[in-house]
Amino acid sequence: MPSWIQQSASRGILTSRYPKDAAADEEVSPTGRPPLPVAGVASLPAARDSCPVGAISDTAVDQGKCIRCARCVAAGLTFTGPVEAATRSRDDLLRISSGPVPSPAAPPPLARLGRSLHLFLVDVGSCNACNLEVLALANPYYDVQRLGLFFTNSPRHADVLLVVGVPTPEMAEPLRRAYEALPGPKAVVAVGACPISGGAFAGAPGLVPGLAEIVPVDVFVPGCPPSPTAILDAILKLNGRDRAARGGP
Repeated sequence: MPSWIQQSASRGILTSRYPKDAAADEEVSPTGRPPLPVAGVASLPAARDSCPVGAISDTAVDQGKCIRCARCVAAGLTFTGPVEAATRSRDDLLRISSGPVPSPAAPPPLARLGRSLHLFLVDVGSCNACNLEVLALANPYYDVQRLGLFFTNSPRHADVLLVVGVPTPEMAEPLRRAYEALPGPKAVVAVGACPISGGAFAGAPGLVPGLAEIVPVDVFVPGCPPSPTAILDAILKLNGRDRAARGGP
């Protein structure tokens, strides 16, 4: 009998205990957390010139632009930010501390839908990295169906629009039509740096500056790509079931 079959038979299928428990270290890659300056704001000017996408200024790190290339590490930044880095506001992605992400005053947009949410994934032009991280949520390890989250093949059956990739003018109308097809209440999640700010392609001709220029965005998930745990946290934020809302650290 092959060894992998023997291992599976002896230990069973291991499923993440997130969000009941905090994310395990092995669930997050070395660049799966947002970069933060070790010495606070004082170290940012030295790191600014190392960033190829202009995510670092003299006063903050724009996690919505950061592509996690790690060039800033030599200039005093480390990938030690919170795994649960998704925010309801684009402005809250400008961070210089490892403290908790600010909680919005408004209630979660899908709070009245309860536990079950159906997700429709739209790729507006990606490298496929974010797709893989999103779809990993359906594998036996993350098993998001245990949390009442289901992927659907039609926007008419969905509550949430998950968008990956760099928006282009050619995709603007199909994206609006997909959004309009969702029955209300509904929400949009921008997954990764590309739909948030253009990522590595920001400023290139033929691109829309950000997904929010096309449809309203309810949650922004920074990363290039964000980890499945970060994406799961963003989805759970929509109906108030994330760890922060439940009083988790």
